[in-house]
Amino acid sequence: MRSILRSVSPLAALGLALALAACAGGPRLESPSHFGTATHLSCVPYARDVSGIQLSGDAYEWWGEAQGRYPRAHEPRLGAVLVLKPHGAMDVGHLAVVTGLESRREILVTQSNWLPGRIEHDQPVVDVSPENNWTQVRVWYEPAHALGITRYPAYGFILPN
Repeated sequence: MRSILRSVSPLAALGLALALAACAGGPRLESPSHFGTATHLSCVPYARDVSGIQLSGDAYEWWGEAQGRYPRAHEPRLGAVLVLKPHGAMDVGHLAVVTGLESRREILVTQSNWLPGRIEHDQPVVDVSPENNWTQVRVWYEPAHALGITRYPAYGFILPN
């Protein structure tokens, strides 16, 4: 290490030392490639395949597309599609299919591309809306082995016919 540091400028040496220190210490998140199953599918075709709900468009468009074609609800049911609104960098929303009902305010979902290029099964989603109506949720983030801290706005659930 000392021979490397002698051959570079002091500023570059400091940067290298900090980079190496960062690799050695502190909590690190595992790569998303360690979780779920690899896929090329976005959440839309995956949700369509798993749920049987035949809608198209970006994820956030499904809520409007479902009107008059599929029942919509503000409480989860097995096989329903949870539709998240666009939020921050998630500019087209997100879809996840309900695979388990854990409690009135917690479900399990299967989803594609929550972690880029991955399909995740039976991941927790918790209702954190003030009126207990699934209009705000927190989603499990597997690399941290915890619920994410972001509160995502949700339209609700599209139910299969």
